[in-house]
Amino acid sequence: MERITDPADPRLDDVRDLKNTDNSKRYVFGEGPLVAGRVIDSRFPLRCVVGFEKKLDTFFADRAEQGLAPIDAPVYVVTRELLAEVAGYDMHRGLIAVADRAEETSISEMLNARTLIVLEGVGDHENIGAIFRNAAGMDVDGVLLGAGTADPLYRRSVRVSMGHVLRLPFAHLDGTSTTWQRSLDQLREQGFRLVSLTPDSRAVHLAEALVDDTGHPYKKVALLVGGEGPGLTEHAMRATDVRARIPMAAGTDSLNVATSAAIAFYERQRSLR
Repeated sequence: MERITDPADPRLDDVRDLKNTDNSKRYVFGEGPLVAGRVIDSRFPLRCVVGFEKKLDTFFADRAEQGLAPIDAPVYVVTRELLAEVAGYDMHRGLIAVADRAEETSISEMLNARTLIVLEGVGDHENIGAIFRNAAGMDVDGVLLGAGTADPLYRRSVRVSMGHVLRLPFAHLDGTSTTWQRSLDQLREQGFRLVSLTPDSRAVHLAEALVDDTGHPYKKVALLVGGEGPGLTEHAMRATDVRARIPMAAGTDSLNVATSAAIAFYERQRSLR
């Protein structure tokens, strides 16, 4: 471990001014022991680990106890005050891992999946992170990103996902806001049942949308959710096989997109039992 005392030291450039979106476009950041560990153990090439001395000592001792291999990257020891000056805010978690971005999974690699989630116009990084965390916890095989969806590797998305965005396969679907839906044809050709979620009272009950006429679950399902506020576009819903709703109490209009996705994941799991 290398101790750094000068905030201008170029070895800290990877964690400088972390609120600058340009940094998040270049690298992947994992803050705190849990997420930093998932960055280190991911397919993303590790650049460095920066943290407080006691935090680093505990972190690497825990990894050694678990039998994990030593990392092949620089480790920089800094004080809390110095890291706050460099990063631009108080990083109380005391530990951050930085990695280069890696190529996302190809869509063809995801077509053998059993359950996928497709996002359209989801622009909030915290919602994206929550969707990835929910998907990882409920046996969803991957995430497909339609037009208008924010960067899943943005620092806040990684943090909220608890690092699962680094573990769950994802890929972008080609096309503009009015043409990306054509990319869904490749899912349908591979036998996916395409289910769009909407609060429209005319849509079928979600549980009904996930099973066939005999009550058996569809072998492959792709669930579609839309952005905060507007939801899925009409273009997207027309490209699906069925529009499904989550029953809600009178007087409510919709649920948060990450919450809706989690309910859909659970209902999909339940249908497979």
